[in-house]
Amino acid sequence: MRQTWRWFGPRDLTSLSDIRQAGAVGVVSALHHVRNGDVWTMGEIEKRQNEVRFYPDGTPSGLDWDVVESLVVSEDVKTQNGDWKAHIANYKTSLANLAQAGIATICYNFMPVIDWSRTDLAYRLPDGATCMRFDLVDFAVFDVHVLARAGAAESFRAETLEAAKARFLTMTSQQHSALAKNIVAGLPGANQHLTLDDVRLHLARYDGISPERLRANLIDFLGEVAPVAESLGLRLCCHPDDPPFPLLGLPRIMSTASDFAEVMQAVDVSANGITLCSGSFGVDPDCDLPGMMQRWGHRVHFIHLRNVLREEPAFPGSFYEASHLAGSTDMVALIAAILREEARRRAEGRAVAEIPMRPDHGQDLNDDQRRGAQPGYPTVGRLKGLAELRGVMTALAHPVEGIGA
Repeated sequence: MRQTWRWFGPRDLTSLSDIRQAGAVGVVSALHHVRNGDVWTMGEIEKRQNEVRFYPDGTPSGLDWDVVESLVVSEDVKTQNGDWKAHIANYKTSLANLAQAGIATICYNFMPVIDWSRTDLAYRLPDGATCMRFDLVDFAVFDVHVLARAGAAESFRAETLEAAKARFLTMTSQQHSALAKNIVAGLPGANQHLTLDDVRLHLARYDGISPERLRANLIDFLGEVAPVAESLGLRLCCHPDDPPFPLLGLPRIMSTASDFAEVMQAVDVSANGITLCSGSFGVDPDCDLPGMMQRWGHRVHFIHLRNVLREEPAFPGSFYEASHLAGSTDMVALIAAILREEARRRAEGRAVAEIPMRPDHGQDLNDDQRRGAQPGYPTVGRLKGLAELRGVMTALAHPVEGIGA
């Protein structure tokens, strides 16, 4: 695997020097300041490339912008409303500009409204580390009692509703506000401090949109952009829903291996691929990640390696971001499956055999807790995770094991 690192640009508290010292050889980034649906111009793309290639003092960093995460699909495209046709045209132009710049792997997602969601962004573990956590009861508190969404109670089991009611009554108004702030962190424009009324307006756009309709909209989108990506030599890779189950009454259509199989078969071109996120898929106890890699590895264009610990047998349920080798996913078995896929690609003479991977998320350790970095993206926690993953990769690829031979 090609070891990469997510970087949010010059304001990121993790520096390019930090990334080099972690041992990563490429950068995953995006033009976060460009409005969703607008064109990524050559000027802006080249500016970010130079920000990656050179340290602030002008000396070469030895890094390059390898993967786009994400070229956002607008809510207009997802709902097929408003300027959706213009946004698809702009998406194609952005793809052409990225191809001209030499960036070939583009990650995106099709999650409606909420990009990702956690109820606690700094959950304290027994050893003093902190991490992101999704507590199903807390989410029910928000959905049923704070947001007071119509029909919210129908989304939860009876025991979850009972526990949520009891917890809500013990919480202060400040705690209600803090919970809401954590949950809407994944909403579009959340850095603008959305109100609950803003959230309700976002949700209202999906009234009447069923999972089947949303999946059809995704297939329509891919039917337009995937052939363009194929002709340009690009690799599109959809990120799974995070977490992989419906939230706030919204349809979620890219949660399981079968969801991806349906979309891969509907738009059957090699450019239409998968971002294999072991953390998102790993929340579902029925997901066989090594098996998924074995069956669909030829369409996996990008990999996020992280682990979650499922806290209860019920699904959906609560979970938190565990150490990379210590959660509910057998990371060694998954890495072995990935290395076998890369060996298969080399054997068939595939031009790109090495799949870009980044250590995803991570626990806030040591100096991370003083830096106050972007939630889920600590420097030390990810460095530790990459070191652990690299150790597994090195051991499994050793000639004694034969996978990398």
